[in-house]
Amino acid sequence: MASSFWGALGGGGLGLALGGPLGALVGAVAGHVLIDREGAPFGSPPRELVFTTGLVALAAKMARSDGVVTCDEVTAFRRIVEVPAEQQQRVEALFDLAKQTSAGFEAYAAQIADAFHDEPALLEDVLDGLFLIAAADGAIHEAEHAYLRAVAGIFAIADGDFARIEARHVRRPDDPYLVIGASREMGDEELKRHYRRLVAETHPDRGIARGLPAEAIAIATRRLAAINAAWDAIERERGLHRRLSHQPA
Repeated sequence: MASSFWGALGGGGLGLALGGPLGALVGAVAGHVLIDREGAPFGSPPRELVFTTGLVALAAKMARSDGVVTCDEVTAFRRIVEVPAEQQQRVEALFDLAKQTSAGFEAYAAQIADAFHDEPALLEDVLDGLFLIAAADGAIHEAEHAYLRAVAGIFAIADGDFARIEARHVRRPDDPYLVIGASREMGDEELKRHYRRLVAETHPDRGIARGLPAEAIAIATRRLAAINAAWDAIERERGLHRRLSHQPA
């Protein structure tokens, strides 16, 4: 499902609704000069608008930090940010302008952090989406990693949570446990309860019920796949499948 507001990029209303550096960026794409306001003049902008334009702007700045945008990264971006074919040029214009603008990524990240200060899970979703794009070409480069660290810092995402998000995209020795935020010292039953709770919290249906943006749902779907893959690895390592199959009926 594509976001519903892309068709409005040709008008200045979105920029006014957003306010701040993101609003100025959208207004510039629409051909209007907007003041970089402290906030939106008409109250809080819709979460979908902040999430998606923020993700586009931060992805563009990440491309600038790395200096290269690969075909795989473009494909990953399009899987997360679904845009109607007729609006593709406007979104590309938004991406290119964000990449070139003198405004630093810090301003965009700060506006997103302020908008979602009471919904830290959405801030994790934005960072997760950036990781998905960065890792699409098979490696997260040093400049990209430093950029992601800096964004996480502005979002006030703790080091442990950053490592958990990173583990879904970069393989490490303790990868399966880190992906689900668990410890090898946990017993089987405790680990199962932890996994089930994580699946319930992460499931895309929950995000749909909460009215989250389509892009956040796409990210949650890929996150759930990574969690399930990690759980499968843990089950194999601990022999949980074998033990279950030998239990009496």
